[in-house]
Amino acid sequence: MTDPTQQEIEIQAAAFRRLQKHLMEDRTDVQNIDMMNLTGFCRNCLARWYQEAAAERGKEIGKIEARELFYGMTMDAWKADYQTDATDAQQKAFKVAFDENVGKE
Repeated sequence: MTDPTQQEIEIQAAAFRRLQKHLMEDRTDVQNIDMMNLTGFCRNCLARWYQEAAAERGKEIGKIEARELFYGMTMDAWKADYQTDATDAQQKAFKVAFDENVGKE
């Protein structure tokens, strides 16, 4: 794979920012467990990937700061405003998905 051009980097960054906005503002109803069950990643994963990418480039970002980038607020505020209790079905699906994919990331 060749290094991306500046234009490709800008396009990727724009798509990334749109994903952030979508998760923070447009789809606050989507629970992390649903994302994990369907896609294998959630807001916390995105925050961790962002944190890791920053570290690879010499910029240290804390876990809390990185998560706030994907929640648009503190975790406590997000939980109070949007998080619901996981249903038995969601928890079962997560366990199945987790058991099938442990160690693949």
